Amino acid sequence: QLCAAVLQMSGSQPQVGRGAPCLRCRGLCTGFEPHSWRKICKSCKCSQEEHGPSSELDDDRKIGRLLAGSRHASLTARLKGGDGARVYKRNRMIVTNPNISGKDPTFDTITYEWAPPGLTQKLAMQYMELVPKELQPVAGTEGAWQRRRRLARQLPLHDQDPAQCRGLAEGEQQLMHDFVTRYKAEALGVGEVALPGQGGGGKEEEKAQEKNTDPSTAPESPNGALEGTAGHYRCESCQQPVPGDCPVVYAERAGYARLWHPACFVCCRCSEPLVDLIYFWRSGAAWCGRHYCESLRPRCAGCDEIIFSEDYQQVEGLAWHHKHFACLECETLLTGKPFTLANASLLCSTCSQSR
Repeated sequence: QLCAAVLQMSGSQPQVGRGAPCLRCRGLCTGFEPHSWRKICKSCKCSQEEHGPSSELDDDRKIGRLLAGSRHASLTARLKGGDGARVYKRNRMIVTNPNISGKDPTFDTITYEWAPPGLTQKLAMQYMELVPKELQPVAGTEGAWQRRRRLARQLPLHDQDPAQCRGLAEGEQQLMHDFVTRYKAEALGVGEVALPGQGGGGKEEEKAQEKNTDPSTAPESPNGALEGTAGHYRCESCQQPVPGDCPVVYAERAGYARLWHPACFVCCRCSEPLVDLIYFWRSGAAWCGRHYCESLRPRCAGCDEIIFSEDYQQVEGLAWHHKHFACLECETLLTGKPFTLANASLLCSTCSQSR
């Protein structure tokens, strides 16, 4: 069953995920009932992503749409007989280990729903061992579920597809289209896993600097090497030394002088691991898609979409489309009326008193 966390609701899109149980309410919610414009359940007010994971195909379609038209389009492909949209070529990894405890050896098979592409299985397994066990995306485990939650949270479809947005006014579709085109060209990247000193295929310093989009952060030395200490490396985030035989993450837009421990490659704003190493580079740091977009434009606290109008409502550091500045319970518009604000949700005086 599809989850509406991935296919957001719009006038032209079917409302999917209806009836899916809420994983947070644990039986109290009667099933997902999509709101007409909020990204929440009308029944329990929990977010769409709390109502079960999306299908793998819909996840791959979403990432495929994001990477299409970017320098990482090679990670996408067209499905035969499909609608022409590009789909993410997600790298799954199946590991088979012999179990020789019995008389006749059997084999334990472990499937990782995602693994860094282009690596030997040995190096990919080394990478996985450096990720906290509870975050390893082994099929059927909490780690796989957490990966999908991060995907829904960090890369919302309504941040890349105007057709999925209910808050856009007439004429703002083009503004959003230009916004998406710009971030694909200037910020979007996918981390590369390699041994220290081998990022970008061991590219030279000059090439790394050419790739660097921010002149003020030009690398001092190639491939993460410490000045004057050949063969020794230090993580950009925790500043701890990195052994030469341990896989690290490189971000091409950062230049190959920088590298990260696998567990340290996180969003600079929310500190969440960057799902499938997809990052947005800005101001000398890696961001998840959600917080990168919010660093450029305000996000509506009502519908969760980026606001492209210059005229919007602001209260206590939060922003709303004027038409979404409404009570969470009764939907009364609250412009010019008394209200209370709790956990980023608005309530009119009547609904606030009845709680």
